[in-house]
Amino acid sequence: MQALKAEHANIVKILTRVSDLGVDSDDGRKTLMAARTGLLAHLSREDEHLYPVLKKGAEQDAILGDALGVFMEDMEGVSQAALAFFEKYETGDEHNEFAADFGQLVNVLSQRIQKEESVIYKMYDQLEDWRE
Repeated sequence: MQALKAEHANIVKILTRVSDLGVDSDDGRKTLMAARTGLLAHLSREDEHLYPVLKKGAEQDAILGDALGVFMEDMEGVSQAALAFFEKYETGDEHNEFAADFGQLVNVLSQRIQKEESVIYKMYDQLEDWRE
């Protein structure tokens, strides 16, 4: 869990750096696109390793199942939004919407991080405590 939290901190650091460099600057765009692999790998790690454990726990706990159901749908949307953003801008072509799309990406990633750390990771920790 600590590794995922550290990755969250790194994601926030990257997004802040991009904002500081300027979303419309070459350096800002290059920094963001260079971070693509790490951002997408983190989302994939959570989707493949964190959520399956929670789903398994939800089989035994209806309250966890209800809460997880709400979060899973939302989290899948975040992963799809991030993938769509990077696919749209992977060629480096100029798009007038880049700044607005970046703002939306920052918003959805920030919300996901906040929800995961305040709710999902706590659910996971409780499952780990229960399994021990």
